[in-house]
Amino acid sequence: MDERLKDLINSVKPLDRDIEEKIQNRLDNLTKPRGSLGRLEELAKHYALIFNTLEPPSPQKVVLVFAGDHGVADEGVSAFPKEVTHQMVLNFLAGGAGINVLARHVGADVKVIDIGVDHDFQDLPGLVHKKVAKGTKNMTQGPAMSREEAVQAILAGADVALEAIQKGGYTMLATGEMGIANTTPASALTAVFCSKPAAYVTGKGTGIGDAAFQKKVEVIERAIAINEPDTADPLDVLSKLGGFEIAGICGMILAAAASKRLVVIDGFISSAGALTAYCLCPEVKEYIVAAHRSVECGHRVQLDFMGLRPLLDLDLRLGEGTGAALAMSLVEAGYKVLTEMATFEDAKVAEGEEAE
Repeated sequence: MDERLKDLINSVKPLDRDIEEKIQNRLDNLTKPRGSLGRLEELAKHYALIFNTLEPPSPQKVVLVFAGDHGVADEGVSAFPKEVTHQMVLNFLAGGAGINVLARHVGADVKVIDIGVDHDFQDLPGLVHKKVAKGTKNMTQGPAMSREEAVQAILAGADVALEAIQKGGYTMLATGEMGIANTTPASALTAVFCSKPAAYVTGKGTGIGDAAFQKKVEVIERAIAINEPDTADPLDVLSKLGGFEIAGICGMILAAAASKRLVVIDGFISSAGALTAYCLCPEVKEYIVAAHRSVECGHRVQLDFMGLRPLLDLDLRLGEGTGAALAMSLVEAGYKVLTEMATFEDAKVAEGEEAE
C-alpha cells in the first residue's frame, strides 16, 4: 500500500469519549423531558464528541460532489448515455441540479470534482480538477482500474477534503457523486464486501426495465467472476470493481475522520465509498452519519454491515448528495439544541422527577 495512504489510515483515531458524560448531562438538563428530542440529541452529542467540547463550532457545511465515468456503461446497464455525466457536471456548476437546490435550502456550499469524467473540461469556475483517467475500464473484461489508479483516486479525494477543512473552514462534509452506470460498480463492491449475491444487492438504478435489470445482474456476476477480487484486500476489490468517484469518496471520508470532522454520507453510491473506507479502516464509522435509506435495495445491506442507522427514509434515489444535504440540517438542528436551549437552572424552571 502507498505510504501516504497508510499514514492517512493510521491517523484515524477513535473518538475521545472523556467528555461524553458532560455532554449528556447538559442534554439531560435542558428545558425538556430527558431524551424527548430523540435523535436530535444523539446528533448533538455526536457532533460535540467529534470536536471534544461542550461548545463545538457552528456547522459550516459543504457537499463534495465527485464525478467519474464507467467503462461498464458500454454493457447497457444504465437508462442514460454516459455523456450525461459531463452534462450534469456543467449543470452542477451552473447551479441547476437537485443538489444545488437542496444545498442552497440548507445553507451548504457545493464543490464539484472531476475525478474521472470522460470529457475535456475547460478551466471552468468552481470545477476542481483531480482527473485520474477518462473513466474506468469495462470491469467485465478485467480490472476497472489499476491498483495505482485506485490509490491515486483515494488520495485525490483526501486532498479535496483536507483543502475544504484547512482552507475552507468547513466543519461538516457531505458526500455527493455523479457517474452514469455507477450503481453497477457500487452493487459489485457491496456484493463482495458484504458477502451477498449480486441479485440481492442490485437495483434498477436510473430506472431500467426488467430485461436490462437481469442483464445488469449478469454483468456484475461476470465482473466478479473474471476479476476474482481478494476480499481480504479492500484495495484489490476497489481497483477491480469500483469507480473513481467511489474511490474519491473513500479518501474524503478517511481524511475527514483523520481531521476529526463529521461526514454525512448520502445514498447507495456514497455508501459504497464509505464501505470501502470502513473496510480499510473501521474507525471511520465514528465520524459518519448516514443521511437516509435509499430505494436501492443494496443500501440497507451496506448500512447494516457498517452498523449505521439512517436518519431519513424519503424514497430518494437521485444521489448527488441530495439526501446528505437534507440530513446536514438535522445535524445543525441538534447542534443548536445543545448550544442554544436553556437549562432548567438558567430558565428557573422546575425539573421533573425521574420515572421509576
